[in-house]
Amino acid sequence: MTSLISRAGARFGALLPARADLTDMRRGPRRDLLAGLTVAIVALPLALGFGVSSGLGAEAGLATAVVAGALAALFGGSNLQVSGPTGAMTVVLVPIVGAYGPAGVLTVGLMAGVMLVVLAALRTGKYMQYVPAPVVEGFTLGIACVIGLQQIPSALGVPKPEGDRVLVVTWRAVEEFARHPNWTAVGLAAAVAAVMLVGARLRPTVPFSILAVIAATVVAQLAGLDAAEPIGDLPSGLPAPSLGFLELDSLGTLLAPAVAVAALAALESLLSASVADGMTVGRRHDPDRELFGQGLANIAAPMFGGVPATGAIARTAVNVRTGAGSRLAALVHAAILAVIVFAAAPLVSRIPLAALAGVLLATAVRMVEVGSLRAMARATRADALILVLTAIATLALDLVYAVIIGLAVAGVLALRAVAGQARFDQVPLDRGDHSVEEHALLAEHIVAYRIDGPLFFAAAHRFLLELTEVADVRVVILRMSRVSTMDATGALVVKDAVEKLTRRGILVLASGIRPGQHQVLDSVGALHLLRPDGRDYATTPEAIRGARDHLERAGVLPAGAARQEQQAVPNSADSPEFREEPAP
Repeated sequence: MTSLISRAGARFGALLPARADLTDMRRGPRRDLLAGLTVAIVALPLALGFGVSSGLGAEAGLATAVVAGALAALFGGSNLQVSGPTGAMTVVLVPIVGAYGPAGVLTVGLMAGVMLVVLAALRTGKYMQYVPAPVVEGFTLGIACVIGLQQIPSALGVPKPEGDRVLVVTWRAVEEFARHPNWTAVGLAAAVAAVMLVGARLRPTVPFSILAVIAATVVAQLAGLDAAEPIGDLPSGLPAPSLGFLELDSLGTLLAPAVAVAALAALESLLSASVADGMTVGRRHDPDRELFGQGLANIAAPMFGGVPATGAIARTAVNVRTGAGSRLAALVHAAILAVIVFAAAPLVSRIPLAALAGVLLATAVRMVEVGSLRAMARATRADALILVLTAIATLALDLVYAVIIGLAVAGVLALRAVAGQARFDQVPLDRGDHSVEEHALLAEHIVAYRIDGPLFFAAAHRFLLELTEVADVRVVILRMSRVSTMDATGALVVKDAVEKLTRRGILVLASGIRPGQHQVLDSVGALHLLRPDGRDYATTPEAIRGARDHLERAGVLPAGAARQEQQAVPNSADSPEFREEPAP
């Protein structure tokens, strides 16, 4: 018991901040301060916009950026990750707000945070690497489309229609705009998006998002554009932490949405941390610690009225490009946003919603990497199919279902490809194609089958069909040294095939069975069928000699014929065709 507690304590201790983190923050504080300032400028309109899009308001987005951003930076597993409200999470939160209200969203965020901490304790972060690239690309494309469509009501200057399906809401917003056009809102949104997209191409290092938002706000105020609806009043500071939103009776009904939020937070955060690793040299994040940091961030953010948070790819990329060297940059970003909340709330409240919609429209466009999508679509048909299905599912269903569908399709196609690698070669197959050594076996009514690759449920059916079609044969030798994988289904098929051949009077021997496969074959009752004479054959030459001895005893071969045959063709059993080679 003491050792168990000790191991648990050591595992938990590995997830906490270490002295090395403080050492990193002392190395280049000036560049980290500059990077944090730049990221805060980029993050401000995004935090406001995603808060509004989620349905909880701009103040919720700011609270998330400050609280979750600071905690994830301090406890997370990446030195360069920047966390906060994101478009992907907003996509998931919109239907939750509609079904359960703001209190439900806060409860879901808290529950998801606890789940992330549990996932970190169970060391599940490493499994992120198994998500196929086409799933990630399709997921990102679908998210970009959903984020863009979510901004249509604000960009058109119409009230957001009822509904939780983004395509339906978008269509209703367009219909409302057709009845009551608001060209002021359209102009502001289009101008902000255009400035961001064009500016990013000309001067990538300049934060055009905040410049465009400031310009749009000044124009709206000076010109008295009443049609440009502002964000509205914001509190001058964060609310006191509270669990007043938590209703224990509703935890059961909110479990499924919480699982979806936790899954998305884990996926997007680990993906963003991997992107940060790829942009630097010698940097590697700790996936379990990253889950732990995101869990703490999502436990704390709802207490301050914030929405669930994840690692933000765009803000993380800005952080890396501006020279951040430690987690101090992400902490500075959160601190600057906190100062803005306390000191500039009246000014921020005047920003037009259409301007924020323009920021998010440009963000959605910049999320789509055309070159990467084109390369993925051209790679293989399977990759293209997975990408398209994941993107469509993200748009039509929701993000968690999209990832599940993408992983399921990828898994099926991968199994199909692996099963196609399984080879089942008969030696000899035809007198005209093989050597005199093999012809000697054919004359003795012996046939050897070499099985290469995996023998599991995806390939087992073909194995059974081919094996039971043998004719004019008295002994079948299964050469199994190159079987790389065998599951229960494959072992059952072997058993079925051996039983059918035995009923036809055909003896079945096996050579080169691996120790791990002994257990699988024995568990389904197939191992003893492959040992009709009570012995194992380590190599095919041994099995051939055993088959000849059996045929002599059965009278099929005259006594001594096997020895005479081996003298006439001395290498028949030891021919390279029959040498045992382990599976690669």
